[in-house]
Amino acid sequence: MPCDTKLRFRETRLERKKRIAEVIAGLEQSIQDGRVKVTVGPQGAVAFLGWVEGKREAVTDACAFRKLEGSWIFKQALAKAEVLAGRKVNVKEILAGVHSHDGGKTCGKD
Repeated sequence: MPCDTKLRFRETRLERKKRIAEVIAGLEQSIQDGRVKVTVGPQGAVAFLGWVEGKREAVTDACAFRKLEGSWIFKQALAKAEVLAGRKVNVKEILAGVHSHDGGKTCGKD
């Protein structure tokens, strides 16, 4: 997975994998607590409002989506986001790496 390959200086893949798991667990807790909101962008990509850069550890919205797919908390938040946006998630866009840097207002692959 692309977010697994963004290693810090002298960081092993195992250390990166552990750090990603911690980041995703924190994101899931933030969604449950209401500090982070899930939104669906115009192309159907997913963005996380309130997920600040310092807590992301270079994990993109697309990677977080893939890691959270089995989470019941995420599924509930995503269903609510789809209703509010009036559109479904487009998994093809997410798999293509489309993500947002501005809370879902615009989405792209950069």
